[in-house]
Amino acid sequence: MIAWIRIFLVLASLALVTFVLLPVQIAALAFDWRLRRYIPRLWHRAACRLVGIRVRAHGRPETRRPLLLASNHVSWKDILVLGAVADVVYIAKAEVRGWPVFGILARLQATIFVEREQKRKTGEKVDEIGRRLSDGEIVVLFPEGTTSDGNRLLEVKTSLFGAAASAAAMTADGIVHIQPVAISYTGIHGMAMGRYHRPLAGWPGDIPLGSHLLAILKEGAIEVDVDFGERIDYRRDSNRKAISREVEAAIRRMLSSRLRGR
Repeated sequence: MIAWIRIFLVLASLALVTFVLLPVQIAALAFDWRLRRYIPRLWHRAACRLVGIRVRAHGRPETRRPLLLASNHVSWKDILVLGAVADVVYIAKAEVRGWPVFGILARLQATIFVEREQKRKTGEKVDEIGRRLSDGEIVVLFPEGTTSDGNRLLEVKTSLFGAAASAAAMTADGIVHIQPVAISYTGIHGMAMGRYHRPLAGWPGDIPLGSHLLAILKEGAIEVDVDFGERIDYRRDSNRKAISREVEAAIRRMLSSRLRGR
């Protein structure tokens, strides 16, 4: 009973925060105010605090622009986590647009939706990503293309770095800064997260979103570490596969070190 009362209070509080920030964000999007970039961080910080996700950032986002953050992808919680530590926009598959609640929130954050099966539209979206990067926005890319179990990094898809190539062509100096990021779910209730609780960290696609969200709300005390690596410069003449391997190695190294408690 106590757990259900807590869940009700969390959802009610989150609804109140959303009610307060929503009109401002809608107006900011409608008039393309720069404010639209900052409001989502307030919401994500409140959501993390209410849900019980404690975020520890190690390092910080690169100050140079244009900046593309390349991160491992464990769960829908990653959106809250990264959104709480930086003013970012996300690249997401088109299906996310239709998700209940999360789809609406994604649209309010000006997420870039990509239809990977339609090559013509994908090309248009790559150009949009390039424009957004050139405009100074921090864009988050999950180069695995899907979620993992949180214990490892899946193979990085080099094709997803086409956005960096597109943005590099639009910049005056022909450079896009890529910063590897590792998200590691490391603790629960103040203790190291063991094998029993690992399913709470990862969200494989075959687990219903609702039941996974409910499990997180019931626990209410998850710790996550976010490591920001050294930037990697993508130039007009860079080899996309070589850059993707370099990014993959950096994320894998940070993730492995953090999960081992080093």
